Amino acid sequence: MTTPILHDFWRSSASYRVRIGLNLKGVAYTSHAVSLPAGEQKSPDYRALNPQGFVPMLEIDGHRLTQSLAILDYLDATHKEPPFVAHDPAERSHILAMALVVACDIHPLNNLRVLKYLGGPLGQPEAVRDDWYRHWVVEGLAALEAMAARSAGQWLNGDGVSLADICLIPQMYNARRFDVALDAYPTLVRVDAAAQNHSAFAAAHPDNQEQPA
Repeated sequence: MTTPILHDFWRSSASYRVRIGLNLKGVAYTSHAVSLPAGEQKSPDYRALNPQGFVPMLEIDGHRLTQSLAILDYLDATHKEPPFVAHDPAERSHILAMALVVACDIHPLNNLRVLKYLGGPLGQPEAVRDDWYRHWVVEGLAALEAMAARSAGQWLNGDGVSLADICLIPQMYNARRFDVALDAYPTLVRVDAAAQNHSAFAAAHPDNQEQPA
C-alpha cells in the first residue's frame, strides 16, 4: 500500500487541521512541503495536481483530496475511530457549526492571499492588516466561546475530540501569533491547553514541521 502524501505548509492552519486528523486516525503519511511565501502552490506542476493551487492536498488511496474539511470528512468515513462528528443529528450539527465558525467565518478572511491583497493592490500598511486580522479572530472566538458553553467538557463537545477541536487549535495558534488577547475565552483556552498535552495535536504543531530554510 502506498503511503499517503500530504502536500502542506508548516504554518498553514488548514494543513495543521489535516495533520491533526491524520494523527488522530493513526494514518501514517509523508509530508511534501509547499512554500506559500515563495508561491510554490501556484506553480504549473502543483496546479496540475490541484487546480485551485491551495494547500493542503492529500494523496491517499489513489485519490487527490483537497480542502481541509473535505479531507477530514474522507478520513472520518474511511477510519472510524475516533469519530470526528457525533451520530446524533443535533449534536452533529452543533459540532459542525463550531468547526465552521473557524473554517468559514474566521480563516477565509485572514488567510495569506487575503492579507497579501490588502497589502498589495489595496495598499494597506502592516498595522492595518494586523488590526483586520485581529478583528475577525475576536469576533469569531467570542461566538465560539458562547457556543461551546453548553457542550464543553475536556473538549468543545464533551470529553471526546471532535472536528470542532481540530479546527480550533490551529486558530488559537494563529491568534497568539497576532497577539490576540485570549482572556475572554476561558473555555477555548482550556481546550487548547488540553490539546498541547495530546500527542496527535502536539505532533501536528507547526514547530514540529519542516520549515523553509
